[in-house]
Amino acid sequence: MYDFIVVGAGPPGSRFAYQAATDGYDVILLEKGEVGKPLACSGHVSTDIWDYVPDGAAADLLQNRISGARFHVGGPDSPSYPFYKSTDVSHVIDRVELDKTLARRAATAGADLREQHTVVDLTEQSDRVTVTVATPDGTQTTLESRMVAGCDGPTSRVRDRAGLAAPSEQLHGVLAFTDAPDDGDRVDVHLTAPTFFAWRIPRGDAGVEYGLAAPPGAEVRSLFDELTTAYDVAPSHRCSGAIPIGPPDSVTTDRVFLLGDAAAQTKPFTGGGILYSMTAADIAASTIDPTVPATLATYESAWRDALATEIRLGSLIRRCYSLPEPLQHLGLRALDGEIGVHMDRPSSFFSRAQLRRLFS
Repeated sequence: MYDFIVVGAGPPGSRFAYQAATDGYDVILLEKGEVGKPLACSGHVSTDIWDYVPDGAAADLLQNRISGARFHVGGPDSPSYPFYKSTDVSHVIDRVELDKTLARRAATAGADLREQHTVVDLTEQSDRVTVTVATPDGTQTTLESRMVAGCDGPTSRVRDRAGLAAPSEQLHGVLAFTDAPDDGDRVDVHLTAPTFFAWRIPRGDAGVEYGLAAPPGAEVRSLFDELTTAYDVAPSHRCSGAIPIGPPDSVTTDRVFLLGDAAAQTKPFTGGGILYSMTAADIAASTIDPTVPATLATYESAWRDALATEIRLGSLIRRCYSLPEPLQHLGLRALDGEIGVHMDRPSSFFSRAQLRRLFS
């Protein structure tokens, strides 16, 4: 019997599996397809990402350096409001290679990594969890562990089978790419999608990423086509996925816990979740003992202590996306210029340095 079955080899699953295996636990890491594919997430991340990857990984992962953003209330030709730093605000990385890098490190640490293994059922018992796994040849296998980590994304099967509540909201996101190199150091953000936004991210030699997210029911694909038409591009490699917003009241049962998108450990104002989810993975690894189910309560409270304020403030920022256009212009005009804000920490907006700049 395993100590942990980890379902999903994205960043939170691989990070947790690496930490747990390093601590000497018997870990199996399951991925329903090939690690990193299909791509359904942007690779625009804060510079803190390098604290979570192996030394030297930047040589294979880094695609571009970003110093700021241009905010638009309309399309590409509308007036823009620049927000920038004199140093890097964020980096653009190879998102597929990030997943592969983290999964390889988990395997090297001792986790049993198995691709093409899909969880089809899960049953909790008093002393263990039984998981049924299917492979492409139709074979079904039963695995047992003391605990299960559900890291299987916004439509988590683990969450469903464990009877845990879904996130408060699921946005529909679309991504596509053009191949022409662009090493510009600013991203473009368009406050044109209902309750959310659209974006353009230069990815250096890898080309340009275009994206848009909005609530279900909105004409997301039509809105995305309007965006790319306005930029006069015909991107390829289109992909889409759900973006969970709003963690449920509980992400644990007696022997199951959720991490990452499955737990909606995401930024409400951008939809990104890489850094939040790996923060939660580290908290899980440091607090959960698979032989002591009561430690799941410690994880539940600890990750919320670490992220609840940022998620709450991020929700307030997102509300500003839906303000009437005159107020959007007024707010962006008042705030544009050099910033002292961390892209993953809305609380940094209220830092002494940032407030001093605003009122100077």
